[in-house]
Amino acid sequence: MPRYEYRCRACGTTFELNRPMAESSAPASCPDGHEDTVKLLSTVAVTGASSASSSASSVRPPSGGGGGGGGCCGGGCCG
Repeated sequence: MPRYEYRCRACGTTFELNRPMAESSAPASCPDGHEDTVKLLSTVAVTGASSASSSASSVRPPSGGGGGGGGCCGGGCCG
């Protein structure tokens, strides 16, 4: 079950809840009983996006075929 991080706007407490994805946007009360909370972006999501973009930058196009672009296979097979 996914873990979601929330912050209470009333007292500033940050807390986590395990809940189904279908309930991720449902209201969550802070441990002190305040109802005004907001769901935070998870560190995993931020880290995952960052590492994915850095690994994507290291991908090189296949050699040969003249650089391609636009065609069915990016090279000389289409005419």
